[in-house]
Amino acid sequence: MPYVRTKICGITSVKDARAAVFLGADALGFVFYPPSPRYIKPAKAASIIHNLPPFVTCVGLFVNVDRTTLEKTVSDTGVDLVQFHGDESEHLCGLSPKPWIKAIRVGDKTDLAEESKRYNGANSLLLDTEVRGSYGGTGKTFDWSLVPKNIDKPIILAGGLDQENVIAAISATSPYAVDVSGGVELKKGVKDHAKMKEFIKRVRSIEK
Repeated sequence: MPYVRTKICGITSVKDARAAVFLGADALGFVFYPPSPRYIKPAKAASIIHNLPPFVTCVGLFVNVDRTTLEKTVSDTGVDLVQFHGDESEHLCGLSPKPWIKAIRVGDKTDLAEESKRYNGANSLLLDTEVRGSYGGTGKTFDWSLVPKNIDKPIILAGGLDQENVIAAISATSPYAVDVSGGVELKKGVKDHAKMKEFIKRVRSIEK
């Protein structure tokens, strides 16, 4: 199986960021959505990002943000990629100052082929679990059989992943990347370095 990339989301400290990188994470996610328990202030995220080693993709997660705030946060923090995780239109996403990915909350009635067409300008689609009243971070998985094999964009698989289910998730969906947050935490916003290590180890084991 081709190399599957790993994104560790909900980073809130330089200690966790550096640990994730040196354990083999390809990307780090920073949540710029104030209601989230994993929210990080842009100034703190900027400090972490500017002290990371090279070749790590830093992703800023936004939910229904206005264009002015988006542009300022991207500029101030230096993130490489924007993740729209709310109800944003394709037009709003297209105004992003950086390449962008669109999170799709997957339920029984979700048409992923149609969503891919709708967000045609997306760098990739991130698939999370549909939970009423939530924009993600619920720790719940969705039915992986709903992911079509012929979707025309790279897929980032999220939603309730952890070291126990990630191999099965990858085998079922053949994603470009996996995204984990709660599955590698001691508590919300604080990462468990042993869990991160084991999660990444299991992702890498699939390549063999």
